[in-house]
Amino acid sequence: MKPDLPPVISNWFAQKGWAPREHQLAVLRSWQADASALLIAPTGAGKTLAGFLPTLVDLAEGNFEGLHTLYISPLKALAVDVQRNLNAPLLEMNLPIRAETRTGDTPASKRARQRTNPPHVLLTTPEQLCLLISHPHANLLFGSLKRIVLDELHALVTSKRGELLSLALARVARLAPDMKITALSATVALPDLLRDWIAQPLPGRETQLLVTEGGAPPVLEILETEQRLPWAGHSANYAHHELYEVIKQHKTTLLFVNTRSQAEMLFQGLWAVNDDLLPIALHHGSLSVEQRRKVETAMVAGSLKAVVCTSTLDLGIDWGDVDLVVQVGAPKGSSRMLQRIGRANHRLDEPSKAMLVPSNRFEVLECEAALEAVAERQQDSEDPVDGGYDVLAQHVLGMACAAPFASDALFDEVRLAWPFRDLPRQQFDRVVEFVATGGYALQAYERYARLKRTEDGKWRIANAQVAQQYRLNIGTIVEEPMVKVRLIRGRLTKKGQAERPLGAGGRVLGEMEEYFFGTLLPGDTFMFGGEILAFQGMRDNEAYVTRAQATDPKIPSYMGGKFPLSTYLAARVRRIMDDPSSWDKLPNQVSDWLRLQRDVSVLPGRDSLLVETFPRGTHNYMVCYPFEGRLAHQTLGMLLTRRLERARARPLGFVASEYALGIWGLGDLSALIRTGRLSLDELFSEDMLGEDLEDWLDESALMKRTFRNCAIIAGLIERRHPGKEKTGRQITMSSDLIYDVLYQHEPDHILIQATRRDAARGLLDIGRLGDMLRRIREHIVHQPLERISPLAVPIMLDIGREPIYGEARESAMADAADELMREALSGPGPASRSRGAT
Repeated sequence: MKPDLPPVISNWFAQKGWAPREHQLAVLRSWQADASALLIAPTGAGKTLAGFLPTLVDLAEGNFEGLHTLYISPLKALAVDVQRNLNAPLLEMNLPIRAETRTGDTPASKRARQRTNPPHVLLTTPEQLCLLISHPHANLLFGSLKRIVLDELHALVTSKRGELLSLALARVARLAPDMKITALSATVALPDLLRDWIAQPLPGRETQLLVTEGGAPPVLEILETEQRLPWAGHSANYAHHELYEVIKQHKTTLLFVNTRSQAEMLFQGLWAVNDDLLPIALHHGSLSVEQRRKVETAMVAGSLKAVVCTSTLDLGIDWGDVDLVVQVGAPKGSSRMLQRIGRANHRLDEPSKAMLVPSNRFEVLECEAALEAVAERQQDSEDPVDGGYDVLAQHVLGMACAAPFASDALFDEVRLAWPFRDLPRQQFDRVVEFVATGGYALQAYERYARLKRTEDGKWRIANAQVAQQYRLNIGTIVEEPMVKVRLIRGRLTKKGQAERPLGAGGRVLGEMEEYFFGTLLPGDTFMFGGEILAFQGMRDNEAYVTRAQATDPKIPSYMGGKFPLSTYLAARVRRIMDDPSSWDKLPNQVSDWLRLQRDVSVLPGRDSLLVETFPRGTHNYMVCYPFEGRLAHQTLGMLLTRRLERARARPLGFVASEYALGIWGLGDLSALIRTGRLSLDELFSEDMLGEDLEDWLDESALMKRTFRNCAIIAGLIERRHPGKEKTGRQITMSSDLIYDVLYQHEPDHILIQATRRDAARGLLDIGRLGDMLRRIREHIVHQPLERISPLAVPIMLDIGREPIYGEARESAMADAADELMREALSGPGPASRSRGAT
């Protein structure tokens, strides 16, 4: 049955010449049936209007006081964009509805006012929601709440932000028992799982799954270049001139990259060839909020020809006349690529147009795999995961800040959050005890006593300072310690004193990771925000810089923000390599490379593992091609070198890429395998994930680094204090000391457990590595060679890479690749082939 719309809304549709789409009406019907809903619809299908239509209908009559609808976005920029797109029809219909944003960029005075005098619609982020529910009067704010709209839900549920959001939703469901949830997403591999995620906090209420098919298929191509494709690296410098010509042919182009350092390099490269002075901008998360808003405003106004950006602009945002999306570098996942493609021609009935620009030859294969996956509308989004104890500890403390709690009641509430649905009571009690005292090993220290018992047995915060510290440090995004980048006029002396007045408060350009400045000396130049800057010195948590000119500025490298290659795309890449009939779709440079590999050695099979061994200079090399992503390969390299040491193969080191792993040493690996003294089946046995992994973790600094993140999220180590922020060195020293104490005296401490979980799931990718080892069991192909193979050239370039910057590095890499290829193709063919199994 078609629901009736209030005249003011139906007239607005008629004046626009529109009619509400069926899925928009379906969301309205779910609301009127007192049900929650998960809407999955293609990009450009009007999901935002679908999410807000029940709100507009319910508030069209006016006379509603308080907060009606809470909109949760994974991105600040998306919340701002949605508010802008929502306010336009509100003004056109003259509806008495106030809509406001609340993010970390919102002034503190406005945020304070919103707690006592909220708008009808509040557009915010998970972190701000957690702040709101931690206040003592949260029940007054949320008591009137009718709806929650979760936008781009798939981008939240796979991370700790999603775990924290789920706990916040469980609390809001208690404060507003009549509220309903509408979740929106365009890219979901397992929709029923996502529906369960939003249904968990609202037991007994129906949650409908609404799926809309259709939409014009995207037009996607790989850049056809006349330039030489690099063997390795991620800069795509070869394509700058061709990309510039592409930009000139379109209204507005979004150029996505996977990391902030790539964004800086690409932006600088495009400006170097910008002879027509086209308006090209840069947008990434480290830039100041003023700079980001300036770029966003210019995009909406249609005054930019191109924007180089990271994931800060890839979710749900409708940016004016964008008619082309360019993905520079391999996309790493088909779902992510589909999401980014949707930024172009953001309309359901018009095809989005996109171009892939691989940075190296292996990435050509990945781009071809992504092109095929997008054409088939295949999804490879990650699944929701069970919750971590560090996230739960943060939530427990937040709930104590709101009001004293009884353990039984909070435990029942926490289990309404999907990631914690199976949480054992014993573990919950241990988390509460940790929040209260720090745990057995730390309970003697007063600074870790954050909760106290009330006379009636409830838990309350120990003092008001605990709540203040909690609110300063809330959230699960733990970046490397950051410092502000401040542009000054004068220079600093070695003693940190100004040579002359610095001017009236230098402008803050943004933030960068602290460790990068530890690699600089005064006078060193680097790129940031599209400018070349000279480092002058540090004072407190600020880096002072001046504008400069240089031909070889350093490119900042950021520790975070790197995407892993999806398992789905990795399997497609192996399939392409194993199928010569598909090579005609590849550039000649790449197909010729694969044919040379087939002639000189063998090609990796789709379900087997190719292991090549060969001598070069004074070292011997083992190169294998799992195609399982850098994280899994790094873990594999660490474990293999331990086993090779025991086999007396004398390994010296290893290097891992997304596609391959190279190990080098002094022992003759080919001879060891040929004579049976080294078995590849035993070397790559799954049991490496047992004692070998445990022994390595016990010795590795990786655990301390992971523990630091867990300790920050759990509130054991605080990054921020009123009026100041700890340096990265201070945080690291504190966390290392605590880790040593806990590991020695309480090895099953709740945070040690959280650390092991994170290391296995994230930094080590143990699950994926285990799947790979099972897949290749008895399917390992050993190819002994007399020299390097063509396929090994990229990984050998990584082994020999020197810290050279700019064009000099590109030239050195090309020269080294030429030398390696000449070596690979000289002399006779391969030695006889041996197989663990065929």
